Amino acid sequence: MSLDLDAAISFVTTHARVLERRRLRHLLGEGSADEVLPALDAHRNPDGGYGWALEPDLRSVTSQPVAAMHALEVLAEVRDTSRRSIELCDWLATHSRPDGGIPFALPFVDADGSAPHWITADVDTSSLQMATQLAAQAHRLARHREDVADHPWLQASTDYCLDRIEQTTGTPSAHEVMFAMHFLDAVAPTSARARSLLDGFVSHVRTDGPTPVAGGIEGEVLHPLDFTPHADAPSRQMFDRDAVQTDLTRLAGQQKPDGGWDITFTAFSPAAALEWRGYATVQAVIVLRGTP
Repeated sequence: MSLDLDAAISFVTTHARVLERRRLRHLLGEGSADEVLPALDAHRNPDGGYGWALEPDLRSVTSQPVAAMHALEVLAEVRDTSRRSIELCDWLATHSRPDGGIPFALPFVDADGSAPHWITADVDTSSLQMATQLAAQAHRLARHREDVADHPWLQASTDYCLDRIEQTTGTPSAHEVMFAMHFLDAVAPTSARARSLLDGFVSHVRTDGPTPVAGGIEGEVLHPLDFTPHADAPSRQMFDRDAVQTDLTRLAGQQKPDGGWDITFTAFSPAAALEWRGYATVQAVIVLRGTP
């Protein structure tokens, strides 16, 4: 079974946020960064950070680390050349801890529609899961931005992530493994240390089936392509080729009759449920088309 791209475009047009509509147009070569960035700006705050439910399950207007991650994801996709990227790195530096990490979330009071894990997050302690997903997207952007690559926040965050990953013992949670692998994939081309650590983290991923998410909803799992979504990633070469092909077939087969993809976790508001489907559909198109 293969991707029905026309149906996916129709779904995003009729169901998704303006941001996902413009991201998809850009990814398909039909739109420019100048179209995408104003849609991202709708989630931007005067402090240089991002909020306003850019992370669908965190509805707060306040600037948050996870929203910064999504912003960096978009900025990397469009190869942003504006001041937005540096101002976001500056914001991240301001809210980082002395160890170079950053909390899972920052304090906020407008909690309507936000998931419990955001509302009850530890706001004082660095989170490896958050730091790795932020640094992963920043390093993707840094491939095209020397000023991002050299930014003190990214250098400190990279050191924090490498040190913490190196100190990891036992079996990390599935999401910790996923985001650590995204980070290591982004850093591995220029870091022998990251390549060595990547070898160890790949061993935590099941390739004979999905990897269960402990503490998630009943039956919640992550699949091989969740851990290695980019076709050009170093980790992709560490997976059995047949396992990757099987998972690509699985992902294409999960396209719904309306052209979109469902999420496999709980959304915490009606708006988030729809926004997540738009996001998931764009991500599926990226993975199935092998877009870097």
